Amino acid sequence: MKRLAKVIRSVQAFGRELSRTSSATAETKRVPAIGLALGGGFARGIAHVGVLKVLEEEGIPVRMIAGTSVGALIGAAYCSGVTIAELEEVAYKVRFTTFARWTLSRYGFATNDRMVSFLTRTLKVQTFEELRIPLGVTATDFNTGEGMVFTSGSIIDPVRASCAYPGMFLPVEIRGRWLVDGMLSNPVPTRPLRAMGAERVLAVQLKGQWSKTTAPRHLFDVIGQSFAIAQDMMSSVWRSAADLVIEPDVAGFDYDDFKRAGELIRVGELAMRRVLPEVRKWLETPAEAPAPLKTPALVARPTPMPAD
Repeated sequence: MKRLAKVIRSVQAFGRELSRTSSATAETKRVPAIGLALGGGFARGIAHVGVLKVLEEEGIPVRMIAGTSVGALIGAAYCSGVTIAELEEVAYKVRFTTFARWTLSRYGFATNDRMVSFLTRTLKVQTFEELRIPLGVTATDFNTGEGMVFTSGSIIDPVRASCAYPGMFLPVEIRGRWLVDGMLSNPVPTRPLRAMGAERVLAVQLKGQWSKTTAPRHLFDVIGQSFAIAQDMMSSVWRSAADLVIEPDVAGFDYDDFKRAGELIRVGELAMRRVLPEVRKWLETPAEAPAPLKTPALVARPTPMPAD
């Protein structure tokens, strides 16, 4: 009996060790939760489609997305189930008037209320809860300056608010709060992604001058370039929450260059392909706790687009 009890204890010990080894192996192979932060940039945001296209083609699993301004719009469409082919088709068709119409108001020169019908037609679902991929949409409280992140309820008004560029578009009211563009509080929404649980954060910044001319052409150039300067000054805040930053080469595009959708998609693809080796390392490395927010991000800067 003593010998039998000893054998049973040995078998039990072997079983516990095998279980621990199996658990450790499973943990080692666990793919970290990759989050994608899509920054603002108006028409230049079409480059985000190219980034998403490469990630999908290469089988890189994106577990969550956070978007600011045009990044919120494209992120909402993709998370709702719009395919890359459908996104490309939409990108070739949209123009400024697809989203906006000029208006007379002391709050701005245009309203983005046309975005309601556009999003209703484009999105596969209408609420955050129905999305196939979790999404965070940023906006800024006009009165308090507080950055807001929407993750539940209706998608449409938060996206409109995230795109409400101050001075151009009228603020959007949601539950008694007047909201403007998310770029004021989260130019590239890396920190919201960390809060959503992302273990690896890939940030896409659409860095470029608002105007290529030496002198501003009109009020929108003045406003846009001023915001670009301010965003550069606060870039250390969102970069500290990113593991990798890519900057598609959008410097040669105007803010309203919707007609150059094909070129913008291409620069997004090129930027993403340049950093694929770094992203693949995330899939080969055991998942860890998110890096401290003070950790500097690895930056992949744009290189000139090769000629055809």
